[in-house]
Amino acid sequence: MKACVTPDEDTGDEGPGGHAGHDGHGTTGRGRASRRGGRSPRLRPHPFGLRTRLVLAFLLVAAVGCGTTAALTYRAARNAILEQTQDTAVSAFREQIDALGTELPVNAESLRDSLMLVARQGKPRAWRVYAEYGTLRLSSTDRPTSSVITPELRARAADDEAVPHGSFQRVVKNGTPYLTIAVPAVFLARSPDGPPQRTGLVFYAVMELDEEEANVEAMVAAARDGALPALAVALIPALIAARGVLRPVRELRHAAHSMGRGRLDTRIHAKGSDELADLARTFNESAAELERSVTELRNAEARARRFASDVSHELRTPLAGMLAVTEVLDEDAGSLDSDTARAVRLISAETGKLAVLVEDLMEISRFDARAAELHTDEVDAADCVRKTLQHRYWTDPAQVVPYLTEGIRARLDPRRFDVVVANLVGNALRHGGAPVTVRLWAEGEQLVTEVADRGPGIHPDVLPHVFDRFYKADRARTRSAGSGLGLAITLENVRLHGGTVTAANDPEGGAVFTVRMPL
Repeated sequence: MKACVTPDEDTGDEGPGGHAGHDGHGTTGRGRASRRGGRSPRLRPHPFGLRTRLVLAFLLVAAVGCGTTAALTYRAARNAILEQTQDTAVSAFREQIDALGTELPVNAESLRDSLMLVARQGKPRAWRVYAEYGTLRLSSTDRPTSSVITPELRARAADDEAVPHGSFQRVVKNGTPYLTIAVPAVFLARSPDGPPQRTGLVFYAVMELDEEEANVEAMVAAARDGALPALAVALIPALIAARGVLRPVRELRHAAHSMGRGRLDTRIHAKGSDELADLARTFNESAAELERSVTELRNAEARARRFASDVSHELRTPLAGMLAVTEVLDEDAGSLDSDTARAVRLISAETGKLAVLVEDLMEISRFDARAAELHTDEVDAADCVRKTLQHRYWTDPAQVVPYLTEGIRARLDPRRFDVVVANLVGNALRHGGAPVTVRLWAEGEQLVTEVADRGPGIHPDVLPHVFDRFYKADRARTRSAGSGLGLAITLENVRLHGGTVTAANDPEGGAVFTVRMPL
């Protein structure tokens, strides 16, 4: 009796450790910011700045593209290589087994010779061929069985409920890939429509796929080696693109810096119609509007300063005459009746205040016009303070108590330092409480002058405004008097010396003004 294979070959499902056969798997808006009056500093490099992020994003896109292309190409090529090999091997093995015409009952010696013949004719390379029939195990090698043939493949080949068919499976054993093929020998039924009958004899072929695996590995290495040069080439357009994006950003930064330095006529030359060009045009429009508003404010401020200066200057001459007349009236007030004498003394006092206000306005206008000059000389600081107190007749210990460190030589403008001390002490006497202490000492390279009173102190809400012009802290200083410019003039004189003046409250009560100026 002769056995043969069924003409209909089918493939099994994927088994453990392997793959099933025939499963199909295997414009930028550019411009230049005008740099009138100076050049803006260059951008500082940032490790993770916009340029770095743009380049990294560009390279990431390139890397993902290369990786995706390589993966898809590798998958398609790998499946093509393996499917071509396994299709060739399965078809050739089926034909070889079909041509054997093995007779039953099986003769072991004859069957072994047939296995050797089939093994030598393996395609696309030599096979190791095995046969199983009941308990009989034969092969074309010195081992009757192979550990590469899995129980799943044996089960599919011996499935009594299914139509006999050939099956194959790709497995990996000890790191080596194999293709295993199982073809059962069957009886053909006498009737043309009858199904083939199993004989119990199954042929197996085992073929190494190391050459195919080597080809796949070579493809992976080629893809990997080609990805690095591709990324290096992609770096060039990444840098060019980053430069094109960053140029208008850099120009916008330079323009903003120039405007921050006061050059409000700064503009950006905008070209194109993209978002950056729109941003540049918006910046130019905002800069033009800001320049117009600031110009109007400056002109209004200049007019106000000029008006105050002109008025103060024009008032000096009539005030001088008024002061001379009030002095004469003061001398004769004693011979007048009480109501007239009181009116004369009131006029004299108010005229004196008006004269002080005019002088203060003229002084502050000189500071505003930056016309104030500093005429320094090396003087004895303690002696300057004593002269200030003596000239104002502040020598009563019940009113003013000086604590002066002797021998301090400082380079000061004596007249302006006199104004600083006089304004602070006068302010303390008018608004604070006696006695007023005046301290003077050297601290490092600084001359420190401190004026403290024993009054109610300065309200916390008022402290930030004590040096503002015409600001009178009525809530904190009940006996308000003066022009409201004394502390503002003090601040300007101290700044002219390169120093600072601060106001605070003493924890024990009273206000404390501290002046620090370089020696």
